[in-house]
Amino acid sequence: MTEPVDPFDHLDPVLGHHIVNTLGWRSLRALQEEAIEPLLNGEDAVLLAPTAGGKTEAAAFPLLTRMNRRGWKGTSVLYVCPLKALLNNLHPRLETYAGWLGRTASLWHGDITTGKRRRILAQRPDILLTTPESLESMLVSTHVDHQAFFSGLNAVVVDEVHAFAGDDRGWHLLAVLERLSRVVGHPLQRVGLSATVGNPDELLAWLQGSGHGRRPARVVAPHLREQPADGAALLVPPPGDIEVDYVGSVANAATVIAALHRGEKRLVFCESRRTVEELGEQLRLKGVTTFLSHASLSVDERRRAETAFAEARDCVIVSTSTLELGIDVGDLDRVIQLDAPSTVASFLQRLGRTGRRPGTTRNCLFLALDADGLLSAAALLLQWSRGWVETVVAPPEPRHLVAQQLLALCLQEHRVGENLWQEWWGGIGPFGPGAAPVVRHLVDQGYLDQDGGLLFVGPEAERRYGHRHFMNLTAVFTAPPEFTVLNGRTEIGRTDPDLLTEEIEGPRRLLLAGRNWLVTYIDWSRKRCFVEPADEGGRARWNGFGAERIRSFTLARAARDILLSEDPPVRLTKRATAQLAEARETYLHSVHPGGTVVIRHTDGDIRWWTWAGHRANATLAASMASVVAPRRRVNDQWIKLRDDLTREGWRTALSDTGTGLCLPEIDGRAVRGLKFGETLPPRLAEATLAARTADEEGADKVLTEPVRFVTLTSE
Repeated sequence: MTEPVDPFDHLDPVLGHHIVNTLGWRSLRALQEEAIEPLLNGEDAVLLAPTAGGKTEAAAFPLLTRMNRRGWKGTSVLYVCPLKALLNNLHPRLETYAGWLGRTASLWHGDITTGKRRRILAQRPDILLTTPESLESMLVSTHVDHQAFFSGLNAVVVDEVHAFAGDDRGWHLLAVLERLSRVVGHPLQRVGLSATVGNPDELLAWLQGSGHGRRPARVVAPHLREQPADGAALLVPPPGDIEVDYVGSVANAATVIAALHRGEKRLVFCESRRTVEELGEQLRLKGVTTFLSHASLSVDERRRAETAFAEARDCVIVSTSTLELGIDVGDLDRVIQLDAPSTVASFLQRLGRTGRRPGTTRNCLFLALDADGLLSAAALLLQWSRGWVETVVAPPEPRHLVAQQLLALCLQEHRVGENLWQEWWGGIGPFGPGAAPVVRHLVDQGYLDQDGGLLFVGPEAERRYGHRHFMNLTAVFTAPPEFTVLNGRTEIGRTDPDLLTEEIEGPRRLLLAGRNWLVTYIDWSRKRCFVEPADEGGRARWNGFGAERIRSFTLARAARDILLSEDPPVRLTKRATAQLAEARETYLHSVHPGGTVVIRHTDGDIRWWTWAGHRANATLAASMASVVAPRRRVNDQWIKLRDDLTREGWRTALSDTGTGLCLPEIDGRAVRGLKFGETLPPRLAEATLAARTADEEGADKVLTEPVRFVTLTSE
């Protein structure tokens, strides 16, 4: 028999020496072993493992080995992350691994100083850690010779690739990688690192872009079982200590958190920045050492929370999803979740923050702030226990990003052939011939000029995006305008302008970074607000974030299963059990295991209880407009129907759906909130958003189910 080959024999011997003697590893994990062969062979890959599964090393060790064996020079590997905090966290590790082989690794993102950037440009690191936005900034910058800088590029590692693929930043990343491949003159090896997703093969195909079907590729996922027929990855739920409690308010949640697990490091996830602020304030009032992290806090405030991961012990870190992704949390003891995240995948990420030390167990305590939060938590945990996790699907029809990429390409190349622009993206999906109407509109509206068969940046693009070297053109996500809050020269963070303009009696106070502030001066022209510390009375608010829970079809149906008396196999406190019993009584007539229910109250209110999720219900409301209330009010549980509904009208509306479903109607305000939406013809902007708010598959399932009609006497 042939002796099995030691995986260390495939790696550079210097690397192998340090892995054993410096890191103290006697062996590699299964993922790290299985990733060596495909990555050394130059294959594209998605490396799939739960949080803390060793994905960074699984990619870094083979690529560093390949770098040395092939004599790669200059910046040959890009390491792309969705968050600057994650880059900051990973940099010391990758710098250490590269240093073992005499190689270098450097950071390049929005917080890196001009001086450090100049040094990077002068002495190209072997590995560059960056974000897609910073990468594109390099491509369009007049200070970077991108042809020279990227001339040695061979491979790209995309960390947390599932976080990219599910929104527009994924399309942006994909488009930038295609442009980079053309700049360097050859395909780039693409390696995605992902937590558990329901469709890893499709995720890999998406990551390959124009290379799909042309380049060898594989999913490396030792922990996965076979996929079920519906495409959702069936996973063995990791062992864990999961408990659900009902507390009823943020103040009560603070009381519970302050009393439990003293002396331990606790990470609390909240679903909105406002809740983070309110909980942070309450915990500090109780004398708990507390750190906060969310997108509207200053860099210094967020770094305090990141530092607390590494250094503090007896403390609580309160965060939105900003600390969900793969930042190394070291000796974290507990994860606490207020209400529930919107996806099982998100829960798995958060659960994976714990249980990393030998002898410890993964754990998560859910604290529900209201009845719906409890129902959401129970539904999510029920689906988790069934081994289900969401598939990752790129948002459909990203026409606005086609426009953004065309403008960015013209900045990068100065002039682009009017018949050659498609070649820069290899014809991938939205960047193929179907983008021609977008190009025509950009020319017609002056965003692009056209002359002698060439396209170049026009006056309208200069006017809208030219400020600060077109910085706004490289940011593909939209954030509402915010005012910077300053205490002297120290930036605290940013706040919603509505808090500064609404009419109030007495002094104006803000709640930011978990502390109260008295507003002393507002600089309207520069969008700055100056504050001094205050004792109490501050308020926090940001519009458009965390305002409403929007469940998917699957999680909405799991909520129905909970109301039909199915419990998740986790510990429920007496308070949670009592509250669930009350919810089941409340929704007694609104759920039915065999189909949907239309309830007519004697006061005229009629609702169709589909439990189908917000998008499916919005699709149904648009498709059955003749029987839906004029304002078309929907949520993830029900659709409000006309108060003059008749059985005949219902049958007619149902039969009309046989000719096809309609996309939801789009509010004009939503179009204005679409980044780069102004670069599209209005009808295309509306069509883009409509496609993204629809769930035709879920709507079709509802239409195949029987409907029960019930009349109830209103109390």
